[in-house]
Amino acid sequence: MSDDTDARHAEKMRKIKAARDKMMQTKTEEKGLIMVHTGPGKGKSSSGFGMIMRCIAHEMPCAVVQFIKGNWDTGEKTFLRERFADECQFIVSGEGFTWETQDRARDIAAAEAGWAKAKELILNPDIQFVMLDEINIALRYDYLDINEVVEFLLTQKPQMTHVLLTGRNAKPELIEAADLVTEMSLIKHPFRDGIKAQVGVEF
Repeated sequence: MSDDTDARHAEKMRKIKAARDKMMQTKTEEKGLIMVHTGPGKGKSSSGFGMIMRCIAHEMPCAVVQFIKGNWDTGEKTFLRERFADECQFIVSGEGFTWETQDRARDIAAAEAGWAKAKELILNPDIQFVMLDEINIALRYDYLDINEVVEFLLTQKPQMTHVLLTGRNAKPELIEAADLVTEMSLIKHPFRDGIKAQVGVEF
């Protein structure tokens, strides 16, 4: 690069940094966030487990309550239970995807048991981050009352506790209540080309 190009770049970055520093001076509040990962694309749970890894690295006690998936042998469950059981509780409440169980009453009972455990973990002052994996599916099928879930999160969740809710088709009430909502878009997926879910990528 020429000296002139370098100088223009340096000046541009100086202005960006000044604007960024000014903006950051106004961001002083801290609070426990209600977060939602939704949408038809892959990566909702995967992103959530990345956040769990961050919590462990920062020595923040955390927990996962997994709805719907049941005893599916996922890498994240094995990893957390075998290597980080003290740092992260991992609760499985579902018996499998709804098209596998084909029993609405059992699905509702499993979801309700998971939600009861989730509330217990969220209220535990020693736990700082709780991931409710695939709870949006349970809410979508009305296995849980969306109004009860939202009211609990807004009125009973401790001020500094973070809660992440994952799963496609998040209900509007939950999106409205959340502080952070991310929608994963589907652009391409190998399943459409006949490629099955693969170890290390999907589970």
